[in-house]
Amino acid sequence: MSCNGCTSGAGKDGKPSGCKSNGSCSSGGCNRLNTYDWLSGIAVGYDDEITRFVEVSFKNGSRKEIFRNTNKLLIDTHDVVVVDVEMGGYNVGVASLTGELVRLQMKRKKIQENNSNIRTVLRKASENDQIKWEDASNRNKDTMVRARAIARSLNLDMKIGDVEFQGDGKKATFYYIAEDRVDFRELIKAYATEFKVKVEMNHIGARQEAARIGGIGSCGRELCCSTWLTEFKSVTTTTARYQNLSINQTKLSGQCGRLKCCLNYELDTYLDALTDFPKNVDRIETESGTAYLMKTDIFRRLMFFAYKEKNIFHPVPVDKVKEIIEMNKNGEKPADLGSYAVKAPTRKTGLEEELKYADVVGQITLESLTTKKKKKSKGRNDKDRAGDRNQSRSASDKSNSTEVKQQNQSRQSSAPQKKNTNQRPQQKQNPNQRPNPNPNRPNPNRDESGPTRPSIG
Repeated sequence: MSCNGCTSGAGKDGKPSGCKSNGSCSSGGCNRLNTYDWLSGIAVGYDDEITRFVEVSFKNGSRKEIFRNTNKLLIDTHDVVVVDVEMGGYNVGVASLTGELVRLQMKRKKIQENNSNIRTVLRKASENDQIKWEDASNRNKDTMVRARAIARSLNLDMKIGDVEFQGDGKKATFYYIAEDRVDFRELIKAYATEFKVKVEMNHIGARQEAARIGGIGSCGRELCCSTWLTEFKSVTTTTARYQNLSINQTKLSGQCGRLKCCLNYELDTYLDALTDFPKNVDRIETESGTAYLMKTDIFRRLMFFAYKEKNIFHPVPVDKVKEIIEMNKNGEKPADLGSYAVKAPTRKTGLEEELKYADVVGQITLESLTTKKKKKSKGRNDKDRAGDRNQSRSASDKSNSTEVKQQNQSRQSSAPQKKNTNQRPQQKQNPNQRPNPNPNRPNPNRDESGPTRPSIG
């Protein structure tokens, strides 16, 4: 993905300075909630009908509006334009859609072309307009932090989610979240005094806040509400029950704290698959007893039943369940569900079940891995453990020494005896050597090879 603030970090010509793609991001991250311009590669002549409306996005695509091009300006996508606002002044935005697709968007959003509330595009943004626009955008973050502190000092139960400055820097819109109604008359006065701008308060929901801020979902992708989702449909726990999902509030909630919007994506497929299933079938009667419905595999068309006394699940196809229901209505009962149940399909294929492990190491066996290690008693101390290790080492050394002696004896008996010329001669006593005060303790000999330990006495 490209940078998250291309519109706020635009260069002198109004093109994004982050992705260096000359104003058209290939991934769509420069401007959120983009509409795919499938007419971009077709040369269309400009006339009064095509250039009449322009879609303009504000603050990196978090808000988009339709404007009327009364001056018949030749505006292309990603051009920075100056538009009119209701409370005086002007605003600066980026043209996100032009041409015939704007009229299709108006039709989808049910906006009439003769609506008098549609504002107009004044001109293309000049260099001074873009400098003011960039300075105003840089104040958004600091203003939001200070605005939260002021709201907390007034003990208001609300949260400032986002701040958006107008292009000329004379007005700021504060988006806030609150569970109940908030009397923010004193807050507006404090904001006007602190920031020296016109103040507008806009109440939004938790999902609207997540769409404006953006983020990464549990799936690893960007949030749907901040990239392409434009309408928020209600999501209930019934949606999760239809899809056999566990009702876990942590896993089913999104970044906004509400149920994930993606729960509605596959709901229609599940509802279509459930149309052929029998309804209100919690139990069926058999001669062996009453079998209760435990779970349903929708796409494999299996219903799992189990008796109350046993913990064995019987997967019964939907067609067989309908036959048993008809038999119960006629007063008949099948003998047992075993004759109707089928073998539950496994995810392993026949080829995978035939595969077995083979010893590819060679002569090395893995028997040592299967033997269990003896447990060591907890009451033994380190000295006992060290003694055991020394005993095992001495035993191994003795066994090795006996084997070496036997080999030497066999060699000596077979080979002729030779005179040992490597025998060391008897060493003479050193006259400069100090007498040993302790006769029972041997005196270290400096002439012997190897390190010696000095005597202490």
